[in-house]
Amino acid sequence: MNVKDIIIIGGGAAGFFAAVNIAERNPRLTVAILERGKEGLQKVKVSGGGRCNVTHAEFIPSELVLNYPRGEKELLGPFHQFMTGDTIEWFEKRGVALKIEEDGRMFPITDSSQTIIDCFLNEAKKHKVEVLYNESVKKIEQSSRNEAVDFEHRFKIETQGTTFYCKKLVIATGSNPKIWKLLEAMGHGISEAVPSLFTFNIKDERINDIPGVVAQNVAIKVVGTDLFSEGPLLITHVGMSAPAILKLSAFGAIELAQRDYKFEIEINFIKQSIEDCMGGLKDCKLTFAKKTVLKAPQFDLPKRLWQKLVLASGISADMRWAELNKQQLENLSAQLTKAIFKVDGKSTFKEEFVTAGGVDLKEINFKTFESKLHKDLYFAGEVINIDAVTGGFNFQNAWTGAYLVSKAI
Repeated sequence: MNVKDIIIIGGGAAGFFAAVNIAERNPRLTVAILERGKEGLQKVKVSGGGRCNVTHAEFIPSELVLNYPRGEKELLGPFHQFMTGDTIEWFEKRGVALKIEEDGRMFPITDSSQTIIDCFLNEAKKHKVEVLYNESVKKIEQSSRNEAVDFEHRFKIETQGTTFYCKKLVIATGSNPKIWKLLEAMGHGISEAVPSLFTFNIKDERINDIPGVVAQNVAIKVVGTDLFSEGPLLITHVGMSAPAILKLSAFGAIELAQRDYKFEIEINFIKQSIEDCMGGLKDCKLTFAKKTVLKAPQFDLPKRLWQKLVLASGISADMRWAELNKQQLENLSAQLTKAIFKVDGKSTFKEEFVTAGGVDLKEINFKTFESKLHKDLYFAGEVINIDAVTGGFNFQNAWTGAYLVSKAI
């Protein structure tokens, strides 16, 4: 039998952050992490292409919460307690300096996720946090008064080989269906998990053979819904990706799952009305009369994308601007501002698995991240029904939740 003051289930970002902060704030407590894998912090390792996108340079809580399709309302208070600036300071105090990239994402200046992993492992060792690997939790229950341990140790946790008892329990297992089932058995409501960050699979002549092309600022909507996003668009070997798509996938996670990832999107490649576009093309017809349309890209579009859209408008490869008729101008305007693409399926975005779903937000006290159903049971990270767009926001939710848990404990 193994008795601890605090047990954290899950050795990922939220689990380590909670454990280290608890042990540092109160060195008398015995703190242990139970991790099912043979090593922890695996998501930290692969995040940001192995560089670890620690957080995002957004320093206003009311602006930061807009990046959370689920959790926007609930995180406003917590972000006033522990925010991006606090994250930066926490890591810098422990020798890890962060840098801001052009798009606002923040990484360790070493550009290596190992820096973050080493920081956590060193802090855990320094503050005597016991990290137990290959401990897959099979059962969680509240211990009864007659068990061979004082009633202060209210939780009983069974793994494949050991029974643990603890006074306070922190669940930081991320999107783990097995743990959600155990929590359901304890009476917690679980919102069904669906993928939240994914790219769109699209087979279309207009984007065939041009992977790697980026349209810098597009507007996209999912036809027949209110889902809308703006930003860069990347054409890939299987379809489309980059922030404009990933934002749609996050905010539309539930609706797009219900459609079995078969739907249509309308893309405005130049963020102009069809009328303004038409006016611009008429000007081009006069200004570039003798030039070949295919070889004269407009609206700052990448050349290869422009050429695909021109050909899709029924304009031949050798046609000059002066030769365009009204119908061809209208077709090109439509391709530039209202292009419809059929999405058929999704692909995982890099290795960054993010899901919508988890412990029902109404069952959590967001001042402390404690369960409203069970005293001394806490949650941190993606185990709860909070998720974010890509860019370091999911980690910020983990740091904030874990910090408030540690403060409460």
